Amino acid sequence: MIASPYAEQLARIPVRGHRVDVDGTETAWWEYGAADAPVLVLVHGFRGDHHGLEPVVAQLPGFRIVSPDLPGFGESATFAGRPHDIEAYADWLAAFIDTVGITGSYVLLGHSFGSIVAAAAVARGLAPERLVLVNPIGAPALEGPRAVMTRLAVLYYRTAAALPERAGFALLRNGAIVRVMSVTMAKTRSKTLRRWIHDQHDRYFSAFGDRDAVLEAFRASVGHDVSEFARDIQVPTLLVAAERDDVTPIEAQRRLVTLFPDATLEVIPEVGHLIHYETPGDAATRTLRFLRSGARA
Repeated sequence: MIASPYAEQLARIPVRGHRVDVDGTETAWWEYGAADAPVLVLVHGFRGDHHGLEPVVAQLPGFRIVSPDLPGFGESATFAGRPHDIEAYADWLAAFIDTVGITGSYVLLGHSFGSIVAAAAVARGLAPERLVLVNPIGAPALEGPRAVMTRLAVLYYRTAAALPERAGFALLRNGAIVRVMSVTMAKTRSKTLRRWIHDQHDRYFSAFGDRDAVLEAFRASVGHDVSEFARDIQVPTLLVAAERDDVTPIEAQRRLVTLFPDATLEVIPEVGHLIHYETPGDAATRTLRFLRSGARA
């Protein structure tokens, strides 16, 4: 295992692991920081788990950070009797926050696919005090210049689900394919940081136990985006976008921010879809500024 460049900072923050039943779905979640600190709820991205957002956690001492594994990923179970679509994830998020007893004010932060889940949940009535979307999915993946690559990815997941179980899992967890994804997304010039990012993807990008759930969640991730929920989000919102994001171009992020009743766009230069790995300190600084100054970052 390659040591995290953020390990020393993270080690200063106490962490407690929990498991809870959320409407019939066993959910694993982690709690960082003091129990009486201001609450920040995190929602990770597709094929990830809570580990992916720990570099951001490391930059935010002074908060009680609640970070679950999404159903179907990490250590959380799959949904029982429901497809892994945006509606189900949004309902689960609202139920999770209620189940773990978050009753006062809190901030909700979603990364990548988590930005869609968080936005959908807030549009459906979830009421955080503030909403932060990091690397938000701001445009339909099945449209525009990246549509061909997205459809190839859909074929990849569909093939993995159709194959016999052993072969399907082998395809989904193929190290070479995971590495190609990792190399494509990483923009840092630091060889040390790139090696650590690749190691993180090798360790956690295949932490799932059900091929159908992965395919359903992937379809949800490419079939929806934050823009369809933006107009119904009434809480102050911060978009932390990346200048070189390969998933949502910066031009689409600039259009996205205009759709919210109350939103601010912050752009981190020279980084892509891995803000949470490459520039978590910058993302945390912009988030803290947003929280301390109200609706404007």
